[in-house]
Amino acid sequence: MHTRARLKETIAVVTGASRGAGRGIAVELGAAGATVYVTGRSTRDNTPATYTGLLHAMGAATMPGTIDDTAEEVTRAGGRGIAVPCDHAKVEDVEALFRRVEAEHGRIDLLVNNAWGGHESFTPASLRAPFWEQPLAHWDSMFTHGVRNHVVACRAAAPLFLRQRRGLIVTTTFYDRGLYLKGNLFYDLAKAAMNRLAFAVAEELRPHGVASLAVSPGWMRTELVLAGNDATEATWRDRPALAATESPRYLGRAVAALAADPAVMAKSGTVQLVGELAREYGFTDVDGRVVPPFELP
Repeated sequence: MHTRARLKETIAVVTGASRGAGRGIAVELGAAGATVYVTGRSTRDNTPATYTGLLHAMGAATMPGTIDDTAEEVTRAGGRGIAVPCDHAKVEDVEALFRRVEAEHGRIDLLVNNAWGGHESFTPASLRAPFWEQPLAHWDSMFTHGVRNHVVACRAAAPLFLRQRRGLIVTTTFYDRGLYLKGNLFYDLAKAAMNRLAFAVAEELRPHGVASLAVSPGWMRTELVLAGNDATEATWRDRPALAATESPRYLGRAVAALAADPAVMAKSGTVQLVGELAREYGFTDVDGRVVPPFELP
């Protein structure tokens, strides 16, 4: 299924799009012709210190990527990228974002909830520790800078969706048919909450013609994953441990396909796996592979 130029009239907001999944989604929406508001805290003028514990262990100083970079990439891909600095933990920032969207376009067609600061308090030692050895700061970061971000964005965008009586909300998540990701209790709980959020929002917005669903990618080659494996997008094939990974743009193509589907309401309230959507809609990853859905061992 081709989505190129099919989203030319689409007004989208992608939260947490400085890098990783958000960047991949924003660029693919741009490639389909959409106008994309790219939000996050990292700008060329201000890059906050995030993931310091993990970065220190990798010998890196900062995470690459800014919303300015992503917005420019969206435009180069064929859409229109608009960078908007936004701390999604601050209600006033989020409300100002959607007021701007309303003032400039009068509507929103797609909201992608992706802003995630859940791992910012982590260190390599805590990534697989049992829950009784993990500090409650991890819980706070997962829910305050993860789940709450999405609730705040849905709440601020809802009046726009209600007025136009159409639209789509996509929440990025992790899901493997109810299996447990060992050593990640707080992460597991946060992602389960996001899946339930997508379902609950769908239930409340369905009578108003607005769809809500969650999308779960596989193991993505984000900047953090590449750095942790001493690899780049050009060299990852030389790392056997990364053989089953997928690019963030694979997820982006899934979101673009959903946004272009006039029957997407049939999926409202569900969790969709990127690998299954690739088979359904006929898209591939950037290297031409159809990467199957991620499965825990």
